[in-house]
Amino acid sequence: MKIVFLGTGGTYPSKIRNVSSLAVQVGPDVVMFDCGEGTQRQLMHSPVSFMRIRAIFISHLHADHFLGLAGLIQSMSLNGRTERLLVFGPRGTKDTVTAMLDLGYFKSQFDVDAKDIGSGASVDFDAFAVETVRSSHTIPSLAYAIQEKSRPGRFNLERAKSLGVPEGPMYRALQEGSSVTVDGKVVVPGDVMGKERPGLRMVYSGDTRPCEAVAKLATGADALVHDSTLDSSHSELAAEFGHSTAAEAAELAKAANVKRLYLVHISPRYDDCKALEAEARRIFPDSIVANDLDVVEIRYR
Repeated sequence: MKIVFLGTGGTYPSKIRNVSSLAVQVGPDVVMFDCGEGTQRQLMHSPVSFMRIRAIFISHLHADHFLGLAGLIQSMSLNGRTERLLVFGPRGTKDTVTAMLDLGYFKSQFDVDAKDIGSGASVDFDAFAVETVRSSHTIPSLAYAIQEKSRPGRFNLERAKSLGVPEGPMYRALQEGSSVTVDGKVVVPGDVMGKERPGLRMVYSGDTRPCEAVAKLATGADALVHDSTLDSSHSELAAEFGHSTAAEAAELAKAANVKRLYLVHISPRYDDCKALEAEARRIFPDSIVANDLDVVEIRYR
């Protein structure tokens, strides 16, 4: 699973950070979370082709999270895209996308299928699913988890040898879920394969106050990408506008037992984020302030 941070700032673009957008690649598939203004240009500087994006999940309908959709769809169209694009988000997303597609002489050359979804929804793809919960912001807002499907268990080489299975094609067949016959005896995958192992899990909070629903969604996640708009000296301001401080994000990451925390939606007031990162690391050492165009590969441990 590869995470590409397209925009790590909040509210409006700054000289060093674009607004919210995140691309996640699982195998050949790419899905995006949020699409703030300027995201299409960020994609051009990234290793992600916008022609390969299968779906876009919008956390909420504040401009810094969705305003880049129109330009991105237009660029896809002008570059010859014909494959349908899926867009999901909270109540109002379908109407907003429909209105975008009617602006001026805008015309898409491919189908854009926009849908409103709610908390508890799950959108299934070939190798993974995207789950949703309601987050705690000033308007209807969703947090998302991308969960890989379970992986096969480990192949027990010694067990296979003891059953007389010869090395070669029969090993592959068993690993792919087929039975084989050895000297008239059927060997099934369960004889040589361990228990299924869970796939990787990444959680994106969108804009939110620390909340139980997001903590539960993030439990045990390999990566948590969480709103960290301000430092603790501005905790009242963060609460007023429905955001989290770096310390609050770290407390949630610690409680949820995630493997790593990435801090995003950084206020334009910060040119230097060392204090934000230090604040989070005092609570949860595996905290990192993400920067635009950072690429992170999440691997099995």
